[in-house]
Amino acid sequence: MMGENKTLRVGLIQMRGGPDEAANFKQAEALIREAAGKGARLILTPEVTNRIAAAGSGVSAQARPEGEDGFLKASQALAAELGVWLLLGSLMLKAEDDPARAANRSILIDEFGEIRARYDKIHAFRADLPGGETYDEAKRVRPGARTVVAETPWGGLGMTVCYDLRFPHLYRRLAIGGARLLTIPAAFTVPTGKAHWHALLKARAIETGAFVLAPAQWGVHGGSDSGTLRASYGHSLAVGPWGEILADAGEGVSATVVDLDLSAVEEARRRIPAWSHEQPFA
Repeated sequence: MMGENKTLRVGLIQMRGGPDEAANFKQAEALIREAAGKGARLILTPEVTNRIAAAGSGVSAQARPEGEDGFLKASQALAAELGVWLLLGSLMLKAEDDPARAANRSILIDEFGEIRARYDKIHAFRADLPGGETYDEAKRVRPGARTVVAETPWGGLGMTVCYDLRFPHLYRRLAIGGARLLTIPAAFTVPTGKAHWHALLKARAIETGAFVLAPAQWGVHGGSDSGTLRASYGHSLAVGPWGEILADAGEGVSATVVDLDLSAVEEARRRIPAWSHEQPFA
């Protein structure tokens, strides 16, 4: 589907979400409109765009089925109005096959407001962090089980979410499956973000020779299971196929726009065709 689409202007939306869905949509809508006004054709929001709060606060229990979710419907209408492709980094939705838990679902919407692809986060986040932060996403979220490479006017788009970032074999599979763009919307914690966020995103880009697009939540959202404050690291990133950082949103709420030269994918893969050099080993 590439055709003549050799360049792409992307918008990375960095939010400070909370438990109020209406307030989150108002914030996201303003930033999406800002990015579209700057010429972005593909706009990406962070993980849990519709609702984020204390882990264990009942947010997952409030999730609705996809077909009944007002945030999703409003986002579809917004994409159609603006004529842009919109990746909702993820929404907390009721899991169809496990009503007791939610699905952490990334949804790709085209410029006509139609859903083109869905991906349920495969790897549930579990961690005991310095400072007493404790997370066990699997208590409330049913992990997905399928990889997704969506077709877009700019080539294959491999969909992942946040903690998936730590599993490099997933990205290898997506790249082999045709992904030229890799999306990693996140609500990365501050301790792990400071230590690992930039390094891991650069590694995934270098390993696959693909663009990595990682819109992020930022700021304090509420508590954690342990009662300490829950905060996200921010620093929404766009990383090129050679590992170069093309945009870093830093801290704060923002709509960051960056131009991608899509020919860089083929160039990076030509320079180091590592996939063809793999050797069997015991």
